[in-house]
Amino acid sequence: MTTTAQAERPALRKNPPGAARGPRRRTGRIRRVGLPYLLLLPALFLELLVHLVPMVIGIVMSFKELTQFYIRDWGAAPWSALDNYKVSVDFDAPVGEALLHSFLVTIAFTLLSVGLCWLIGTAAAVFMQDAFRGRGLLRALFLVPYALPVYAAVITWVFMFQHDNGLVNHVLHDQLGLTDKPSFWLIGDNSFIALLTVSVWKGWPFAFLIVMAGLQNIPGELYEAAALDGAGVWQQIRRITLPSLRPVNQVLVLVLFLWTFNDFNTPFVLFGRTAPEAADLISVHIYQASFVTWNFGTGSAMSVLLLLFLLLVTGGYLALTSRGRRKAS
Repeated sequence: MTTTAQAERPALRKNPPGAARGPRRRTGRIRRVGLPYLLLLPALFLELLVHLVPMVIGIVMSFKELTQFYIRDWGAAPWSALDNYKVSVDFDAPVGEALLHSFLVTIAFTLLSVGLCWLIGTAAAVFMQDAFRGRGLLRALFLVPYALPVYAAVITWVFMFQHDNGLVNHVLHDQLGLTDKPSFWLIGDNSFIALLTVSVWKGWPFAFLIVMAGLQNIPGELYEAAALDGAGVWQQIRRITLPSLRPVNQVLVLVLFLWTFNDFNTPFVLFGRTAPEAADLISVHIYQASFVTWNFGTGSAMSVLLLLFLLLVTGGYLALTSRGRRKAS
């Protein structure tokens, strides 16, 4: 038996050293590569369930003549092909004309809100860069509008905009005497100003937070060298701060644009189910077309058109910013 065992040992040694380890290494590599995707499966499933499935259903509904008569069984609603889209983009008809007006109001509101949020947030972040007593407390106070729940914050503004006993009219009319009489802020043309005020008050702390984080990555030696060269504060902001913040601002502006353009909670809580004509944002307009007039087919078509517009704007914006980065590099 000893002779047999000794004869078998050289045969075992003839095998290459990594022959037995090859399958094990491949199995371990597959596990390492596949484990992240396995961990992402629950999130992908929930994303599919919460976002993608309703999106597909909404697209299907946009091709149906879905009214209140088919709510119980919406699958039985007759197909209307592109009729809902034709009605939505027919700007000579009442439905298309109202949608176009709402779209233009939303564009103006979004541009003003995003611009003011970025301007105020950037100015506050730059101001907070220098150390002074109470800076931490002031930073925390700046973030209060962003930390408050939307409904609690907007309802507070509703009381402040009241005609008879609101704080806004009390300050502007009674205390400062800037107006001849108390103004109606939640109806008429002033509703646009009220909506813009609430949106900027609620959104600028997010811009402040993002810009303040971006400023932490700018070396202080750049400002010291610029100061030694005789550059003033505005020159330092123009030549150092803004160019260094360009990647941060590109993402910030896009996120603020998408959030503001799709904002539904602020106008709905501020004005109710029917917004004034001057503050008729497209999100509330689509809600009214779907749940007030009970024409879910037309409302779904408007939602799909809104989705296509946002995809087009996002794609164009990303293409322009990426081209600018390539030219700069």
